[in-house]
Amino acid sequence: MLHRTLAFLFMVSALASCMKWDYVDPEEIQTDGHGLFIINEGNFQYGNASLCYYDPATKEVQTEIFLRANGFKLGDVAQSMTVRDGRGWIVVNNSHVIFAIDADNCRETGRIEGFTSPRYIHFVSDDKAYVSQIWDNRIAIVDPRRYEITGYIEVPDMAMASGSTEQMVQIGQYVYCNCFSYQNRIIKIDTATDRVVASLTVGIQPQSLVADAYGKLWTICNGGFEDSPYGYETPALYRIDPQTFSVEAKFEFALGDNPSELCTNGDGTRLFWLNDDLWQMAASAPRLPFTPLIESRGTIYYGLTVDPACGDIYIADAIDYQQPGKIYRYDSHARLLDEFYAGITPGAFAFK
Repeated sequence: MLHRTLAFLFMVSALASCMKWDYVDPEEIQTDGHGLFIINEGNFQYGNASLCYYDPATKEVQTEIFLRANGFKLGDVAQSMTVRDGRGWIVVNNSHVIFAIDADNCRETGRIEGFTSPRYIHFVSDDKAYVSQIWDNRIAIVDPRRYEITGYIEVPDMAMASGSTEQMVQIGQYVYCNCFSYQNRIIKIDTATDRVVASLTVGIQPQSLVADAYGKLWTICNGGFEDSPYGYETPALYRIDPQTFSVEAKFEFALGDNPSELCTNGDGTRLFWLNDDLWQMAASAPRLPFTPLIESRGTIYYGLTVDPACGDIYIADAIDYQQPGKIYRYDSHARLLDEFYAGITPGAFAFK
């Protein structure tokens, strides 16, 4: 055990000594038109997260655009990205930072630091945003104009050491957030008071949260893991009425399934998710589908998004989490349009 620990520390130390030389002269980057940012997590504690850009009109892929535009690497585990008013906000989990970049040239315009372990950013207004976190029972409140944390929203009945808040969806003045890792709740936040005003129990580990065209919320729960101290159950997809904040419907998968990456098409009439294969169903459907839309091909499907403008589907394949992952682009009829390589462990997307 000591030998392994020393070897690991030596590796991290050697990597850190090498990383300080990983600076390059910035270059001009241009991300034109309606395109797709691909957020590559990299490997935990390796500091090799990266950002790519794909132009669907030309099928051109630009890799390492954050590094090339700014002269330094993105950091350790890039989790998510949100594009708003010409800026991209990149949440880098294990580096405890959110970078703001100009979406047209990828140059840094500012950064927000001081997080425990940030996951997603949701804009309430031009001067207020919420940032979810793991290993923290608080959602951070930030002022994106001043690039600073201005306060916190404490989640009741959640321990700091096992705290987990994830994706956020706003309906009216309320923001809804799924509590994922070792949790089983959706919380409701009043944006006027920045306080949690209600909590709804769902299945174990609600992995995603979206809203559909009919004003309903959907979450997909993976059911935990067989050896998890928090429990293990049949995964399920839940439909929630935000007005009554209650579960309207529950669609069960098979025990041992691992559904994830729930998202919608542009108008919110269809749901998509990964469960080995890619699945879809109408938001008004009475039951889960029997056959997948796109079967896996010996792949590790890891990320998913649907272009809100045209319905094209993008699936990220992590391959082996060590080499650059692959992106598959399909049209809405599941016809393959393109495939290309991105960075290591592509896991999230953001449309420009």
